[in-house]
Amino acid sequence: MVSAMPPEVNPTELSRDELLALVEPLRAQVAALTQQVAALQAENARLQAEIEQLRRKGHRQATPFSKGERVKNPKKPGRRRGEGPFRSRSAPPLDQLTAWVEVPVTEPVCPYCGGRLEPDGVEVVTTTDIPETPQPQGRAYEIQRARCCSCGRGVRGTHPEVPPDQRGASAHRVGPRTMAAAHTLHYGFGVPQRKVLAILQLLSGLTLSQGSLARDALRRAADPRGSVAQLYAQLRAGVREAAVTYTDDSSWKVGGEPAQLMTFDTERATVYQIRRQHRNDEVRELLPGDYAGTMVCDRGRSYEAKELAGVKQQKCLAHVQRSLAEVLEKKEGEAREFTHCLKEMLAECIALWQDAASTETQAAETLAAERERLVTAVSEHLLDRHLSDWDNARLLRELGRHHRAGNLLRFLDDPQVEPTNNRAERALRPAVIARKVSHCSKNERGARAFEAFASVVATLRKRGSRSVMNELAQLFTRNAVELEPT
Repeated sequence: MVSAMPPEVNPTELSRDELLALVEPLRAQVAALTQQVAALQAENARLQAEIEQLRRKGHRQATPFSKGERVKNPKKPGRRRGEGPFRSRSAPPLDQLTAWVEVPVTEPVCPYCGGRLEPDGVEVVTTTDIPETPQPQGRAYEIQRARCCSCGRGVRGTHPEVPPDQRGASAHRVGPRTMAAAHTLHYGFGVPQRKVLAILQLLSGLTLSQGSLARDALRRAADPRGSVAQLYAQLRAGVREAAVTYTDDSSWKVGGEPAQLMTFDTERATVYQIRRQHRNDEVRELLPGDYAGTMVCDRGRSYEAKELAGVKQQKCLAHVQRSLAEVLEKKEGEAREFTHCLKEMLAECIALWQDAASTETQAAETLAAERERLVTAVSEHLLDRHLSDWDNARLLRELGRHHRAGNLLRFLDDPQVEPTNNRAERALRPAVIARKVSHCSKNERGARAFEAFASVVATLRKRGSRSVMNELAQLFTRNAVELEPT
C-alpha cells in the first residue's frame, strides 16, 4: 500500500529537495506494484487457458490423443525408395476366374498418327471382387431314426459333421466356418459382437444373433474336452518349456470390477490370462519358480517375489531408460551426471546387441571386446556408494541390485534374449483395442472365453497361418462327434 504523508508535515513548508525525497519512495513502490499487477495478469491468462484446455478435454473429442501441434514438414504417403521390397497385387489363380473377356482393338488406324496397325501380342489384366448378392450355402442331413423293440430306446444315425445334441430346438445351426469367422473378427481383430453380426450379414447374407455367438464361445472355452480348451491348455503348458518368455500386463475388468490382463509371449505362442490380481501367484501359474528359461519383464513387484528369485530375468531397458529420462528432466548440474552417464551406457549396450545380430557389421572379436568394456563400465558405475541426490540413490540401489543378479545386461550373454519387453507390449495391443470397444468381460465365463480364443487366434497368426478363420474352423470340427448333449 502507498504510505500517506505524516499529518504533522506541511507540504508548503518543505523545500523542493525534501519533496523529491518524499516522492521517490512512492515512485519505486508504484513501479513494484505495476510489475506485480502485470505478473498477476499473465498468471491469470495462463490459468484461464489451462482451465479452457481441461474443460475441452472433459468433452468427447474427435482426436482425443492429438497434441494440438501440426507437423511442419509431414511425410508424403506411400512407400519410399529403399524401404523394403516393392510389392504389387498378383494375378488370381485360374480356378478363381469366373469369366474371360476378350477385348479387341477397335481402332482401324493409329489414333495418334493415322498409321497402319498390326498385332503385337496380348496383355491379361484381372479384377477380383466379392459376389454381388452373397448367398450362404446350406446342407441338410436326413438322419434316420430307429427304436429298440426290447427297451424302447431311440437310436439316431451319426455323421461326423452333426453333433449328437443337434436336435429339436437346436436342429438348425450355422456351420463351423461361420462361427470361426465371427470369433476371428471378435477375438482376433477386436470387432464388437454386435458389429460382427452386421459384417457377416453384409458379406455372407447370414443372419445371426449376438447371443448365439456368445454362447458358442462360452461353450467351446468351458468344455475341457473341446478342441479350443485343449489347445489353450497346451499353449499354457508350452510356455514353461520356452527358452525365453516376454510377459507384461494391463488393466481389465470382469463384471465391472478391476482385474488384470496378462500376456506371455514366446517364439511359438502368445498366451493371455485374466485374473483379479497380478501377483507372483498369477505369474507362477505359467512360469513356475523352477522355470529354466529367461523371463523378460518390467520392474514390477510381482516379479521381485522370493518365489521367483531363482528364475533368470531380463529387465526391460526401455522402461529403465524412461525412468532415467524422467529423473534427468528434474535435475540440474552435477545431479545429472550419474543418470546421464548410465543412460548413455545402456544405449550403447542396446546398439551393440543390434550389431551383434549381424556378423557382417563387425568382427566377432571386436564385438566381444566391446561387450566386455561396456559390462565393466556399467558394473563400475553401479557400484554401491553414497549419492547425495535421493533420486540417483534410489536408482543406484534398484538398478545395482538387478545388475548384480545378472538381470540388467543378460541379453549381451544370450543372443536369444531381447533387451526390451516390446514383444509383450505388442501382444497386448489387440487386447487393449478390444478393451476400448467392448468394455472388457461381463463375467468370469466371458473372461475365460476371451483368454482362450484370443490366445488361439494370436498363436495361429504368429505361426504364419494363411487363414486363421479356416484353421479355426478345422479346429472346431475335430471333436464334433465327441460333444455330449447338454
